[in-house]
Amino acid sequence: MKKIILVTTVLLAFFACSNKEEKPQYQFPAGGGPIQAGPVQGGDDIKMLKELLAKDPKNLNAWITLGNKTMDSGRYNEAVEAYGKALEIDPKNVDVRVDFGTCNRSIGRPDIAAKEYRKAIEMNPNHLNAHKNLAVVLAYDLKDSAGAIKEFEKALQIAPGAPDAPQIKMEIERLKSGK
Repeated sequence: MKKIILVTTVLLAFFACSNKEEKPQYQFPAGGGPIQAGPVQGGDDIKMLKELLAKDPKNLNAWITLGNKTMDSGRYNEAVEAYGKALEIDPKNVDVRVDFGTCNRSIGRPDIAAKEYRKAIEMNPNHLNAHKNLAVVLAYDLKDSAGAIKEFEKALQIAPGAPDAPQIKMEIERLKSGK
């Protein structure tokens, strides 16, 4: 039994590392707020992860992978729960904290999202996605244009040559113009 759990854990760790793509957690549409990606399927993987976690509730990689899978499939409430469990085990995991914030925003809790992004920035002041996501929440949800501009400018300072730098610059100008 221990051997099965060990093999499953190793496979999950490999799967989590190889399957989680670096993806932007926002987009700047022409008309206003961010666009959410559509759901993807992964029910069998989610079921397997839940079964594993029922037997091994302290398995950090399994909680993170479950959070990633449920987030990617648009099951944000479940992702919040999984990421919350992962953060109970490893509260300093900045990437999980950012994803936790993003899922909270997706279920209508932008105040919690902003708080989580700020915690992530406190732990890693140069976390690019934390600054970008905080800017989006400030701009679109909390109507804090000045704060959003500051966060977008910090993102540009961190990664001036990022592929989305032109869109960020346009968004800063749009926010400054009040449109």
